[in-house]
Amino acid sequence: MFTTSPPSDPRHSDGRFANTMRSLLGIGVLSGLIGTLSACGTASIDDHQMAEPSFSPEDFFNGVLTAHGVVRDYSGAATRHFNADITACWQEGVGTLDEAFVFDDGEQQVRIWTLTPDGAQRYIGTAGDVVGEGNARWQGNAMFLDYTLRIELEDGPIDVNIDDRMYRVSENVVINESKMRKFGVGVGEILLTLVRHPEREATCPNT
Repeated sequence: MFTTSPPSDPRHSDGRFANTMRSLLGIGVLSGLIGTLSACGTASIDDHQMAEPSFSPEDFFNGVLTAHGVVRDYSGAATRHFNADITACWQEGVGTLDEAFVFDDGEQQVRIWTLTPDGAQRYIGTAGDVVGEGNARWQGNAMFLDYTLRIELEDGPIDVNIDDRMYRVSENVVINESKMRKFGVGVGEILLTLVRHPEREATCPNT
């Protein structure tokens, strides 16, 4: 959910991520095999149904939050870090998360997520740079979100599959791990901590 796009600054778009993506475009049948193998043994959200504290998105994603994270490239090297301010509001069961990122190089990004209920403990997630709809499900202290992120590079956009896994480890803290894949091959990841600030008042639209 809190995956950030690679730098939009042209000075960065020819770096490791862009070069990796160009090389991946040349991968054929092998990529499909790798993707199939990487899917084996994937943990299920149901494995966490007895874990506490309860994730409950309407409870945790409510009010003012901050995020603090590191971006890693395909080799595992940390390439950037960032902080984000998040305002999360709910109206008639639908959540809106307004995220404003600031990177260590000064770049800023904004993403606004909408979370719409889709059955018991399930949500549909949409945002401006998300292709179609993301699918979220939570059990126990965990929430998993799968979606496709459209990333603008100098030589055109690419779509990257995102596997977001969030774990509530205390009342006000969630650990988030985001895996980015193209053709089933890992191209990067983001590790971040989300902190809820119940002592701070959020400015939400009138309900």
